[in-house]
Amino acid sequence: MLNKIKEEIAVVFDRDPAARTVFEVVTTYPGFHALLIHRLANRVWRADLKWLGRFISHIGRWLTGIEIHPGARIGRRVFIDHGMGVVIGETAEIGDGCTLYHGVTLGGTSWNKGKRHPTLLAGVVVGAGAKILGPITIGAGARIGSNAVVVKDVPDNATAVGIPARIIDSAAEKQRNQQAEKLGFSAYAISADMNDPVIKAIHGLIDHSANIDERLDLILAQLNKMGANMPEGQGRDDFDAGYLNKIVD
Repeated sequence: MLNKIKEEIAVVFDRDPAARTVFEVVTTYPGFHALLIHRLANRVWRADLKWLGRFISHIGRWLTGIEIHPGARIGRRVFIDHGMGVVIGETAEIGDGCTLYHGVTLGGTSWNKGKRHPTLLAGVVVGAGAKILGPITIGAGARIGSNAVVVKDVPDNATAVGIPARIIDSAAEKQRNQQAEKLGFSAYAISADMNDPVIKAIHGLIDHSANIDERLDLILAQLNKMGANMPEGQGRDDFDAGYLNKIVD
């Protein structure tokens, strides 16, 4: 038991640069307190002392602002940073090494008994205010963006953002950025994480432009092989980046 408490303290120092001393962690970190209280409540709950488990959990919520149902299963080296407003449901499962920030909800989408809360595999990081709802699985090493609402499974090592959450395709995002720079178009403060329809339209245009450029390159290469000797740039229309900038403005 003492070794597990030491491990919980070590996790705080690993993931929070603001932590200074063991005494500070033990006396002032609500996430640390909430996990210790939950482990006691969970042990009592599994001993079929349901009311006592709920009462201990209730005390933990009152002291820390973190609500963890005593039936939830939480692995080792889990870190809840800040913690205020975190809600973890009865059938939720959290794997080893996960990190949750304040305002996170691991909630259900059904009133039926049985598995109705999410499962987080090892090493998941959930950003502040994110909601993960239903009996879904978040893959090992996945990242959930702040304020995301996740209602579908997330693969291992993926990043999910937005409402509803979607998986970021890092390869496609890189290609989009390269094409935007090539065209002289700078989408200041615009990212794929945002849900603005205009931004989505712009990303669609840039993706379409990249696809057309690839096709043109293939056509020009074939024409050159046939001896057409097309001058560089011939056959392409100039891309009006200024027009897109006006749309965004």
